[in-house]
Amino acid sequence: MKVLVTGGAGYIGTELISALIAKTEVDQVIVYDNLSRPNYNMFLGLRLQNHTKITFVKGELLDSRALRKVLKGVDVVYHLAAKVTTPFASADAHSYEQVNHWGTAELVYAVEESNVKRFIYTSSTGVYGSSKEAADENTPADPQTLYAISKLRGEEHVRRLASKIDTYIMRCGNVYGYSRSMRFDAVINKFAFEANFSKLITIQGDGKQSRTFIHINRMASALANLLTASLASGTYNLVERNLKVIDILDALKELIPPLEFIFINQHLRLHELNVKVNADVNKLLGVTNDRPLKEELEEFLGKFSY
Repeated sequence: MKVLVTGGAGYIGTELISALIAKTEVDQVIVYDNLSRPNYNMFLGLRLQNHTKITFVKGELLDSRALRKVLKGVDVVYHLAAKVTTPFASADAHSYEQVNHWGTAELVYAVEESNVKRFIYTSSTGVYGSSKEAADENTPADPQTLYAISKLRGEEHVRRLASKIDTYIMRCGNVYGYSRSMRFDAVINKFAFEANFSKLITIQGDGKQSRTFIHINRMASALANLLTASLASGTYNLVERNLKVIDILDALKELIPPLEFIFINQHLRLHELNVKVNADVNKLLGVTNDRPLKEELEEFLGKFSY
């Protein structure tokens, strides 16, 4: 089986590739990435077992000719590539629209002309907007940032494939946890970094706002299992827990007693988003959340050099 992963050099992509090449049914994984972050960590570190299965192609989502070329002989596509800078998602509207919306459209056009049999798109729970009640797949989308709007528009293009091939839109929660290709703008990762090195965390609002999360390891494993899973084409939430910001801070405080907090605009109640865990999908894809947050954070902190 030949697999293409767009954005494969990123945070999720680096871990997904490791999971994919461990599967006996996978013969080749093509990583298609423009290295715009720039992020070269995928190429560093310990030599992966079965690393000969990996082929890297530097390319752009808006390069339709390159997409058609790289799709030749591909059986499964994972579309991870996106402009993702969550804390600043209401800036630089043009980039979000070009990459996340029209870049996805170009990829879908190319897939329609290929022999791809399965397409997996990582969207975001951010498309639900703000919700105190737990949102599920039937909750109407109400994106409130340019990033979320662009991801929802990407979903609309991807749905065109559903009548032709196995098509999955996975609305993922905030991803956290150690990876060689770290993102430190993700909330838990950012807090862990600040807690470890400065013993001081800055929080916007009162800290009572909630978010939905999934650990990077379980995220990568679930996506890799979707390669052959017997799941009907559709849109699914891929999340494992909802946490208030203050809950994360409390767990870090237990691990690092000298830790201090600074609340900025504490009088403001920022929007929150809770998403219902899809237990059936998580079970099918092997997502099990049996570790306390404190234990995971302790392991994460242990990955820092000092």
